Amino acid sequence: MALITRISRLFRADLHEVLDRIEEPDVLLRQAVREMEEELAHDEQRIKVLDHEHAEMIARQTGIEQSLAEIEEGLDVCFISGKDDLARSLIRRRLEAQRYLEILGSKRYALQDTLAGLRDRVGNNRTRLESMRQKAALLTEAGTPEQAGESWLSPDFSVREEDVEVVFLREQQKRRHT
Repeated sequence: MALITRISRLFRADLHEVLDRIEEPDVLLRQAVREMEEELAHDEQRIKVLDHEHAEMIARQTGIEQSLAEIEEGLDVCFISGKDDLARSLIRRRLEAQRYLEILGSKRYALQDTLAGLRDRVGNNRTRLESMRQKAALLTEAGTPEQAGESWLSPDFSVREEDVEVVFLREQQKRRHT
């Protein structure tokens, strides 16, 4: 029984090693970066569409507000002229325009909330994408054996004069306050 267990562990270990080599983490990471770039491009396109829709809503609201002003002028003329039937018709149009303006306003605010959420998501995704790009670059750099060996052989311990001066000033300031 112990022999069978050992053999199964050996096969499992070999299988895991084969799977690790097949997966190639740098390839998977590059694929993840590409997928994130596609999602980001899709979200940015959606923002452009929603911005355009928002601008159209504002233009419609402005047009309706101008129509309401014209209706008010028309009502003044109707009441001066004693045209009550025409005044009722204008009042109906004014009420319809006001209701449409209210609906348009609520849709506009909902659209603004959607845009704000989408912009936040795009900002977060940009940050994550940049992080993934940096990881991919590090993995690509570490993936070449020549470069990986060289980076550990000759580390750069040089300290610039500006760095020394900044740390000196901080230490000096810290000691003055105590």
